[in-house]
Amino acid sequence: MFDNLSSKFAGAFSALRSRGKISEKDIDATTADIRQALLEADVALEVVEGFTERIHQKSLEVLPTLQSGTNQAQAIFDVVNQELTEILGGGARRVRFAKNPPTVIMLAGLQGAGKTTLAAKLAKFYKEQGDTPILVASDLQRPNAVNQLQVVGESAGVPVFAPEPGNGVGNPVKVAQDGIAFAKSKLHNIVIVDTAGRLGVDEELMKEAIAIRDAVKPDEILFVVDAMIGQDAVRTAKAFQDGVGFDGVVLTKLDGDARGGAALSIAALTGRPIMFASTGEKLSDFDIFYPERMASRILGMGDVATLAEQAKKAFDGDTSKKLEEKFIAGEDFTLDDFLEQLEAMSKMGSMGKLLGMLPGAGQMKKQIENFDESEITRTKAIVQSMTPLERRDLKVLNGSRRARIALGSGRKVSDVNALVDKFTAAQKMMKQMRKGGGMPNMNMARGMALPPGMPGLPPAPRSAAPPQKKKSKSGNPAKRALENG
Repeated sequence: MFDNLSSKFAGAFSALRSRGKISEKDIDATTADIRQALLEADVALEVVEGFTERIHQKSLEVLPTLQSGTNQAQAIFDVVNQELTEILGGGARRVRFAKNPPTVIMLAGLQGAGKTTLAAKLAKFYKEQGDTPILVASDLQRPNAVNQLQVVGESAGVPVFAPEPGNGVGNPVKVAQDGIAFAKSKLHNIVIVDTAGRLGVDEELMKEAIAIRDAVKPDEILFVVDAMIGQDAVRTAKAFQDGVGFDGVVLTKLDGDARGGAALSIAALTGRPIMFASTGEKLSDFDIFYPERMASRILGMGDVATLAEQAKKAFDGDTSKKLEEKFIAGEDFTLDDFLEQLEAMSKMGSMGKLLGMLPGAGQMKKQIENFDESEITRTKAIVQSMTPLERRDLKVLNGSRRARIALGSGRKVSDVNALVDKFTAAQKMMKQMRKGGGMPNMNMARGMALPPGMPGLPPAPRSAAPPQKKKSKSGNPAKRALENG
């Protein structure tokens, strides 16, 4: 979503870094570039004016303190980073749990914002934290809303309280009240109430939301908004704030191709923090919103913290420990180990999203967009078509075996050969590290952890070929293999 904005920021700071010693005129030019970038990203004019005024003023205050020879552009960059974090909300805000369970979370927003799916994502998120959430179907207006909540609730493994069929039938206020009573009787510690939306803000919508609010007295009211609707998101947020009120914002569809102005405007104009963000269609594409991490991504520094958290969830602790012990013991990293890595990476989600969290990802935008996600599946198919012996010992892979593996995986023999070559290079890299050789060619390191076909990873530069060993003339295959290493 923020690709274009990130590109414009990168251009502004690139020009600033080329200056060396920075003058007041340079700060004026950079501020003007940032202002234009934000306006093009559909950020509210009021937010743009306040933001650029602050960074201009603070940059001028910093300027006299900068010494010759220091990285002066970095100091200005830090000012922008700090201010960008502030307009995104300053710091992550968690849900306030009730002293006496259950904690009641009410969702509000327009129809089409993704409230129902978001309810299941939120429930799944807290279930994975060890909580016992339940969903309450109080959207009785939208066709099939109750059925949709039951479907996504089942996918999340979370119970749904839905005594009414919906489609215009039932009292949403009574359903919400009964749902909380049911949650208390079954010892659920979180209740998530899905409410009705409309295609636009109207009096009927607000009356119903206010009635539910007053009846269940929620601990948190979360305003769910589609991040792709631009300036309308801000207007809608203000209408809900004046009507039912809300404590925090949830942005959906952050994986879209909109300009991102809503995310940069809502927190600043409503005074309410963005608490969660939905970044895809899967129930797992959801997390706490961290302003400092989002600012980092917008400024092209990536989001390594989130990437590390996702990796920690995906990579089983026992598997990581086993690989570490094998490395220390000097045992070879096998294709079985590689297959486990690929399985874990698949759990982390889209490879494009993962690569987008790396610093400098904006420079690989085209390659990331063109990356074929199914390449991982095809790579796994090659490894899974091998016998246990072949995965452990690549030396047994003669021509007939490679042809059989290609046939079994639906790939070409050349694809099998490419995987074996890359994997052999990765094994050599690990051996070199064990011997204290330091970090070798980075393409080898990347090739070990990432499947063939990864964008932006050109082949390793050819080095001078080592002297060829004299071939053994022994007729004993085992002896010949030992002599040839």
